[in-house]
Amino acid sequence: MIERLLIKNQLSFKACDIQFKKGLIVFTGPSGAGKSVLMQGLLSLFGYGEPMADMIECTIERQLGLNEFGFEEEMPNIFKYLKTKSVRYFVNEQNISKRGMMELSRTFVNYLSVKDNSEFENEKLLVLLDGVCVTKNPSHRDEVLKFEEEYRAYKILKEELDELEAQAKKVEELKEFARFEIAKINEISPKIGEDEELLAFKKSLSKKEKLELALKNASAIFNAEAYVYDVLSLTDASSTFFDECMNELRALFEKESEKLEALDEIDVEAMLDRIEKIAGLKKRYGSIEETLKHLEKRQLELDKYENIAFEKGQLTKEVADKLVSIMEQAQQISRRRKEALPLLEAKINDYLMQLYMPSIYLSMEEGPLSLLGVDILRVELGKVDLKKISSGEYNRVRLAFIATHNHFLQADGGILVLDEIDANLSGKESMSVANVLKQLSTKYQIFAISHQPQLSSTADMHFIVTKGINQESNVHLLDDNARIYELARMISGENITDEAVEFAKSLIKSRDL
Repeated sequence: MIERLLIKNQLSFKACDIQFKKGLIVFTGPSGAGKSVLMQGLLSLFGYGEPMADMIECTIERQLGLNEFGFEEEMPNIFKYLKTKSVRYFVNEQNISKRGMMELSRTFVNYLSVKDNSEFENEKLLVLLDGVCVTKNPSHRDEVLKFEEEYRAYKILKEELDELEAQAKKVEELKEFARFEIAKINEISPKIGEDEELLAFKKSLSKKEKLELALKNASAIFNAEAYVYDVLSLTDASSTFFDECMNELRALFEKESEKLEALDEIDVEAMLDRIEKIAGLKKRYGSIEETLKHLEKRQLELDKYENIAFEKGQLTKEVADKLVSIMEQAQQISRRRKEALPLLEAKINDYLMQLYMPSIYLSMEEGPLSLLGVDILRVELGKVDLKKISSGEYNRVRLAFIATHNHFLQADGGILVLDEIDANLSGKESMSVANVLKQLSTKYQIFAISHQPQLSSTADMHFIVTKGINQESNVHLLDDNARIYELARMISGENITDEAVEFAKSLIKSRDL
């Protein structure tokens, strides 16, 4: 899949430009030469680990489904990162975050580090088991997808019900508070503009006595009205202006007198009390208009609270019915998984036998309902806990699971990066690992670091990593003659013996058979 890898300034590598083919690709060389540095550079391009190079770029001549991630598919697809003041990742010249790069690359890059135990996570195990089920019942995949869709819908309903139940616990308190505020406002029943009218009345009351006295004293003007008319008559002056003035004055006196009479009928204490209550509402809510809006809001809330019990009953029934339905689906999926379990176990054990490992035992138990159903798949290696076996044994078990995954799910292949998968193995065990990897390499492009001649001899491409006197690392593709020399070095060390050379030749010859 990866046709070319270009690296600039990756720790001990100043520059590196490598062309790759499909199949099994092995890197060997003395300890400390830079094999792990080179592999980490490749992995960092796909978001695994911290980027250390100034630039890394690779080309992949294959359709990768990039459209699903919002990127245009090209041929070839180019993955790249640049490191200056910050690190920037690119897919076909389009920016992508490190996290986004890792999510995208997981669809075609499988990295098994020394401490990786992801192959035994329940989700991965069930995906593998479902792949076996599909070989026996092609409709199983659609039914699993249908269950997942139904489960997600159930979870949404369940969350709504949980929220409604949480509200129901508080509803009485909320209802009581809403009723209190509604009653408080309704008790006063303020009307828009009423506060201004009341303040005007209050202002009139404050000058009532003064106004009464002033009106009484000013009324004397009407007693002298006849005398004014006499003067106007004797002087032949027009009385029109005086008539209009007196008429307006009478109207004003009558109006003010009526107001005074109205004020006499007012319950002053009640009015002052109401002014105080309305002022309290305004202080709490802002204005009479806002008070009335708050009243309407509280009434709507109270109606909602009153309906919660009904809504809760309806939703409880809906959730219960949904749960019954998806539990039936989960149990049906579980039954098919149990039927397929022996077939999965047999295939894994077939690979384990090739790898000189004891058989594993698979068992399934019922667990809590989840997106995976109700199944928990357990893996036991004889009577030994998987966490307590050696790293060499652990890697071979993981390899058996990867090979089984490839067999049943008919994977479209991808890139498989292995971190010394054959470490701490005998020659026979190392060759068994090489044989299984050779099978996988028909679909996967496999990158592996090895210190064992068996795996290295079966590689489709064998690179050697060396470090010069200037401490600069270099990587070179070996031809068959150079491979024999490198395999002999791996067999006998720096002092290469004739026996090591002959054994290396036999390994190469076995590869070609």
